[in-house]
Amino acid sequence: MTALMDKDRILDLFRETNAMLEGHFVLSSGKHSDRYFQCALLLEHPRKAEALAVEFARRVRAVHTTPYDVVIGPALGAVTWAYEVARALGARAQFTERKGDVMELRRGFALKPSDRVLVVEDVMTTGGSAREVIELLARLGVRPLAAGCIVNRSGGNPFERDGLPLFALAEVDAVAWEPAACPLCKAGSQAVKPGSRPGA
Repeated sequence: MTALMDKDRILDLFRETNAMLEGHFVLSSGKHSDRYFQCALLLEHPRKAEALAVEFARRVRAVHTTPYDVVIGPALGAVTWAYEVARALGARAQFTERKGDVMELRRGFALKPSDRVLVVEDVMTTGGSAREVIELLARLGVRPLAAGCIVNRSGGNPFERDGLPLFALAEVDAVAWEPAACPLCKAGSQAVKPGSRPGA
């Protein structure tokens, strides 16, 4: 497997690993959708994860030629992805965790205001988890340079107003509904939540 992968090849990897699910799902945002990207099933294959990260790093370097110091993402979904991207970029890998409802940097991880930081998620729907990381970084006096993900299903860049570019390996049109407006619920279908965020 080589770099220079296009969107079709990336989505083929999801299909090959049964990581693109169809049905009735509750997303981390709380919205409902008929499609769910379970990146853990793709990233459990180290060679595929490495190839995706190498392609991602190639795209980042084409815009930002100065090296990054840290790649950081929210647990649990972005832990492996942040590590692989950091390895491809030659940076440190960190992850944040929630303590109650608050995102924190734990396990001895530390950042300096001068660190060049990239915030990553595996799948971007509303960008809520990544925004929590960005807000945590702000409390630490750190401004990230960019955000990134494997799949962007947000329909745009949730961080455009923050002046942060968004790097995504695949832009995907995927419908998401508020629960009260979900046609699948109205048809009597029961939504399932395959993600990892607690309390949802």
